[in-house]
Amino acid sequence: MRKDIHNSDVPALCAACEARHRGVCGALSAPELLALSKTSSKQRAEAGAEIVGDAEIVDHYANLLSGVVKLTKTLSDGRQQIVGLQFAPDFVGRPFARESVITAQAATPVHLCSFPRGVMERMIADQPELEHRLFQQALKELDQARDWMVMLGRKTAAEKVASFLMMIARHIDPAADPDRRSAAFDLPLTRGEIADFLGLTIETVSRQLTKLRTDGLIQLENSRHVIIDDLPRLARRAGD
Repeated sequence: MRKDIHNSDVPALCAACEARHRGVCGALSAPELLALSKTSSKQRAEAGAEIVGDAEIVDHYANLLSGVVKLTKTLSDGRQQIVGLQFAPDFVGRPFARESVITAQAATPVHLCSFPRGVMERMIADQPELEHRLFQQALKELDQARDWMVMLGRKTAAEKVASFLMMIARHIDPAADPDRRSAAFDLPLTRGEIADFLGLTIETVSRQLTKLRTDGLIQLENSRHVIIDDLPRLARRAGD
């Protein structure tokens, strides 16, 4: 029988970590967490900092402890497209890939727990439950990508902006009650980035945010801070 990972033998570095409970490290026993913690380091990246670049050799992976990471693809002519966002406690990196196929950039200030690629890949090989957790995250990201394809292809501009706000509200605080009816957060992307992500113009994004505020679905403070008093109502506006 596997040792309880929630006992007093868990390293102090890991004791209060959200990734330990809900992320990939939740698959590890206390001795395994201790072994990983000896090679890991806590890091902070400011908004705009590149965590890993497209086509860059991967030598480290990380658990996202707080903040939002923006994933982008770069075309041959230098144009970029935002293809996803990651929230705590997501795993940043693609196991067994020698090179990164995307750019991961801090959209907000982020905290990361970083560890060497070789150490993590050895643990994946030795611990089926860890591999299972990573597989679950990959499937979750695939489901999210499919949902986003539907949103981009079928939803109206109003529904797209509402869907974006719902996504941030549901994921930006990993410790929040999943059944809560309200949320407050700072937008992790600029108006231009939101427009890029949603396939809209900046003017359309701004117009739809203003309409949501006028209709009483959101409050906007300092153009970045969003308050949502009734999440189910906003979800209906998003077409969910």
